Amino acid sequence: MTRPHRLRIPTPSPPPLTGHLPFTDAPGVPDPIEVTSRWLTRGGRPWFPVSGEFHYTRFPAAEWEEELLKMKAGGVTAVASYVIWIHHEETEGRVRFDGDRDLRRFAELCARHGLDFIPRIGPWSHAEVRNGGLPDWLMARDCTPRTDDPAYLAPVQDWFAAIAEQLRGLDRAHGGPIVAIQIENELYDRPGHLLTLKRMAQTAGLSAPLWTSTAWGGVRLPPDELLPLYGGYPEAFWTEADGGWPDTCRKHFFFTHQRDDEGIGADLRPTTVRGGDPDALAGRFPWVTCELGGGMAVAYHRRPRLEAADIGALGLTKIGCGSVWQGYYMFHGGTNPLGERSTLQESHATGYPNDLPVLTYDFQAPLGEYGQYRPSYGELRLQHLLLADYGHLIAPMESVLPERLPEGQLDRDTLRWAVRADGDTGFLFVNNHQPHEPLPDHPDTSFTVEFPGEAQALTLPATPVTVPAGAYFCWPLRLEVAGVRLDWATAQPVCTLDVDGRTVLVLAATDGIAPELALDAATVASVSAPSGDIAEVGGRILVTGLRPGTDALVEVETADGGRAGLLVLDAATARTVHRGMAWGAERLLLSPDGIVFDGDEVRVHRAAGRTSFAVLPAPDSALVVHGETVTAETDGVFARYRVGSGGGDEPLRASLTLVRPPGPAPEPATGVLGRASAPADKHYDTVAAEYRVDVPDDLPEGAVLRLHWSGDTGRAHVGETLVADQFFSGRVWDIGRLPAGAVLRVRVLPLHADARVHVPQEAAEAARSAVVTRAEWILGRVRAVRRG
Repeated sequence: MTRPHRLRIPTPSPPPLTGHLPFTDAPGVPDPIEVTSRWLTRGGRPWFPVSGEFHYTRFPAAEWEEELLKMKAGGVTAVASYVIWIHHEETEGRVRFDGDRDLRRFAELCARHGLDFIPRIGPWSHAEVRNGGLPDWLMARDCTPRTDDPAYLAPVQDWFAAIAEQLRGLDRAHGGPIVAIQIENELYDRPGHLLTLKRMAQTAGLSAPLWTSTAWGGVRLPPDELLPLYGGYPEAFWTEADGGWPDTCRKHFFFTHQRDDEGIGADLRPTTVRGGDPDALAGRFPWVTCELGGGMAVAYHRRPRLEAADIGALGLTKIGCGSVWQGYYMFHGGTNPLGERSTLQESHATGYPNDLPVLTYDFQAPLGEYGQYRPSYGELRLQHLLLADYGHLIAPMESVLPERLPEGQLDRDTLRWAVRADGDTGFLFVNNHQPHEPLPDHPDTSFTVEFPGEAQALTLPATPVTVPAGAYFCWPLRLEVAGVRLDWATAQPVCTLDVDGRTVLVLAATDGIAPELALDAATVASVSAPSGDIAEVGGRILVTGLRPGTDALVEVETADGGRAGLLVLDAATARTVHRGMAWGAERLLLSPDGIVFDGDEVRVHRAAGRTSFAVLPAPDSALVVHGETVTAETDGVFARYRVGSGGGDEPLRASLTLVRPPGPAPEPATGVLGRASAPADKHYDTVAAEYRVDVPDDLPEGAVLRLHWSGDTGRAHVGETLVADQFFSGRVWDIGRLPAGAVLRVRVLPLHADARVHVPQEAAEAARSAVVTRAEWILGRVRAVRRG
């Protein structure tokens, strides 16, 4: 039985409020940023930014530039970073901006590569840092932090002045990259203090068109002074070990118009609404996010494990809900610096509810602690390519929910979908994925969307489809493509590209759903396709039976004499799409490896052996990789290049020697809120299993040691120096930046049977052992591809 799903697009709302907020850009900038009550504009055009968090003090400065280029290639347009006070002024009066603390150089690198920069200046950051980022010397002072206590504000003023000096001349008035500045973090009940901090920062010389604040938890903000930012995570480390999957996380896989998430950081504040008026904020501000979960940290007592689909589904759902700014925390993982006076992680020892690892802040992010690419990077890049081309259309579109809604957060049977539309065109969003509790297939599904003023509703597809379990996608509705109106496609728009003077819309098929293209016949003169059937039905040209792939290009001659193309890639290939300026033109590159665009050079990451990538349009001249043979062949409408010969990218086995078997698991200990505390240092010397790994003298730069292990916790030392640590969640343990020729000692503790620790169910039994079963080197290589 066909299951129709209906939705009526209302008459477009009146224009949004403009000029009602005190956010002004620098005079004379060529692309002034403005804020309406529903979306942002830049240069007078609707603007849909994508921001990603990357903490410069948690990553080696020598590698910043390449990592920023990775973020840019992933579709990030703005880089956000906490300016963590304790990282810069661990000792009072000794403010350091050297080396990995060089804030100015980091901001300048963002500017060099066309990335906006958003410093989150605190002074309290949280960020799973010791004291939330406040230095110990400040915590020891007779003052009340995070208030207008003069004894607190005096050092804050000095801190803001130090930040302002570092960022001098990098504001928009001087052509700099700073588009927004965040004040404080997660302060829900002191609007007066937030306003004081903003004024202090301005007095210190900091300047930006946007001043922001996190707005979850029923926040009270000073009226109209700070742009409220929202978030949502697929999982949480800060809830109880035995609490199950939190409802505050579950709700982010539904299409709703609720912006607030009262669960973020709720272990540090009450979960009840604190007197803020979310409806009032929604009436005056657009829906902007800064903390959509690009991953999740692991605490000792609770260790979430996220999959790429969890991150991708949440991101796409938020666009369907009405987000006009996709902001991810974290987009890039890192490593906590080792302090001169103490370790710098959040811990029970500093009165915080969670014990975090001493070093690792990998966050399971799309780009990992050592710059590793994760599958979630490809999932999000696919969405960001859509926003790069169509964000200016989507941002003003209102989110509309269907007639039939899920009955509650436990409803797994009602299909979850929504439409963003402006009255003439739109995008249909479907999410049939959530973590932990799989959603079922939805067979015989079709959608009916009524646009205002149209006598006939749009019912699609022509043949009902099964929406597979785990699928999430966006389909275009009545989208104009170079003179052709695409009434619908059962494939997700990726981007457009100029190929031989013709605009080509690239689409991504969804596994399990046959591509169907419906073109308004009045806009078409002729259509050709390499496979499938073409038929005119009810005033539309239907293209069905198309086999998605690199050759699935539907060519259209438009009624007005133009040319257009529709290229439908299969789902797996679409997740390898990169777009950027390469060899003198904008091109698509298909590669399962990471791609970085840098001037006239393209760098291919993670290729240990033979590299293959495809290009559209093909460059006019030959491509050269220094010292290696490049061969070219045809791959559908792409030119495919193969670099190197023989060999694959299989990891190399590392030497692994058991030095000491494990003893009995340490007795459980508890700390703040009665939560389990991480094992004491002494246990690593007495009962941990110990392994030795000999690092080769000729270890290639960028190689990462991958440990297949199980246990409770692990630490790795070179000599007496702690170089890596991890809490077990069932994932492999990567360790990078190891010195060639070093001896690595890896110590692993077993989990006590009575410990109140949440480990993902599939890994829970293994956690009680303490064993490394295999060690291997992931030999990262970077190949620079240039024109011959």
